[in-house]
Amino acid sequence: MFTRPDDTYNNIRKRSLEQWLSEMEKHEDVAVRGGVKLTKEYLAHLEEEISRLKDECKLKDDYLKKMSKR
Repeated sequence: MFTRPDDTYNNIRKRSLEQWLSEMEKHEDVAVRGGVKLTKEYLAHLEEEISRLKDECKLKDDYLKKMSKR
């Protein structure tokens, strides 16, 4: 009845991006290598922000459920 969400597409996409960034780290251009570091930091920030927003949404949902029971 309850199943896990299928994250296959997102996992493939993430691994593909990581592989591409790893290849770009070996690029001869310094600007490209610096951009890779910046991109990885930005992706980490976005993942943290997504996690924070999910937690905030869950908190709001819990609060609304409690209020609706009253």
